[in-house]
Amino acid sequence: MAADSGFPASQARADALPTSIDSPDMRRAGRDLLSLALIDARNHTLHLLNLYGQALEKAGLEGLPQVPQVVPPGWLAGHIGWFAEWWIARNTQRAYGIACPVRPTRLASIEPRADAWWNPAQRPEAQYWAADLPDLDLTRSYLLETLECTLELLERAAPTDAGLYFYRLALFHEDLRGEQLVVMAQTLGLPIGAELPPPATSLAPVLLPATRWRLGLGDAEGCGFAFAQECGSEPLSVPEFEIDAQPVTWQQFVEFVDDGGYDRQECWSPQGWAWVQANGRRAPRHVEQIGAARGHGGGGSVLQRRFGATVRVSGHQSAMHVSWWEADAWARWAGRRLATEAEWEIAALGAGRRGFRWGEVQEWTAGTLRPWPGFRADPWSAGSEFEAQPAFGHARVLRGASFATRARLRAPRWRGFALPGRDDFFAGFRTCAQ
Repeated sequence: MAADSGFPASQARADALPTSIDSPDMRRAGRDLLSLALIDARNHTLHLLNLYGQALEKAGLEGLPQVPQVVPPGWLAGHIGWFAEWWIARNTQRAYGIACPVRPTRLASIEPRADAWWNPAQRPEAQYWAADLPDLDLTRSYLLETLECTLELLERAAPTDAGLYFYRLALFHEDLRGEQLVVMAQTLGLPIGAELPPPATSLAPVLLPATRWRLGLGDAEGCGFAFAQECGSEPLSVPEFEIDAQPVTWQQFVEFVDDGGYDRQECWSPQGWAWVQANGRRAPRHVEQIGAARGHGGGGSVLQRRFGATVRVSGHQSAMHVSWWEADAWARWAGRRLATEAEWEIAALGAGRRGFRWGEVQEWTAGTLRPWPGFRADPWSAGSEFEAQPAFGHARVLRGASFATRARLRAPRWRGFALPGRDDFFAGFRTCAQ
């Protein structure tokens, strides 16, 4: 956004090209860096698969239990390779980029059974655990072969946003699925070497002045890669607000629990109270003990299961595995409110030097997911398992990144979403006051 448009210069569209595969500017990456990043992403997927195998062997398990919100890691890995082949090697109209038809003319797969195994439109989720799926050796071979095809085609792709669109999409899809693999390991209690960063010193909330702001990336064409829900544009006048410098910590969340927060209906929205009653919740997910017993350094005592081990968490670490309902209830109890998308984005882009910190947990915001003016579905979200459009009006918006998010996805204007009852991923929140 140009500075003379009445919006802050910090919102101007970035023209800088990335110099590292870990840069959030990879959304504008050219062929050379994309090639390196695609190799890096595939190596990360294969590494996570190996860690799953080692964890299962150490636990003496021959297979995984079927748990809600978990799919077999082998199926998910195969789906990653299938997704890249589906939209790149098999897509005869890939050069159109975001303007590609939802159902383009497609070639056959290098694996005749690929669609039957890994296409969500052909295999319902209940069948992801079926015995007819390939073993990990075949899945790894497919991942290597599809990567080789992708890289060969990338060498000949037009160096434009349209020409590189599906290669960028395949990269970020694999990064998203990589984080999903880490989340599933936490759900299953499997140690895969993932560690949280050490807790930082808590800082006072930041006061930011009233401003004009524009959410959204505008037309996806010409700005590198954007997820569908990030496209469009909405101008806003944002009043002065105070925002937490960091997400709400365990020490703060314990105070809510000790004050009977899970028993006080007045702290909850009607839907949130129904969620609490239906699930019998007394604490965020994976918490085994939470209460007033004072730990070292102050704050309440919290024991939480992390990748299969029970650990005493620091009171200064961000509370995580919190649903939107719990985040909203805590804010009501504290006499505050969840940050809006605009407030979060303004602070992330303009208050870093004043102590605003993010990147340990994805963060729930106040908003319900809705399209911004000018939105148009991309080929993936219009016709696949991603399905941004049905989520409009139901899902809640997430901002920021978790410790498990790949560095190139850590963009302050990234816009994720999930249903408000989800608490399996590494989600927290921060609050605001006017």
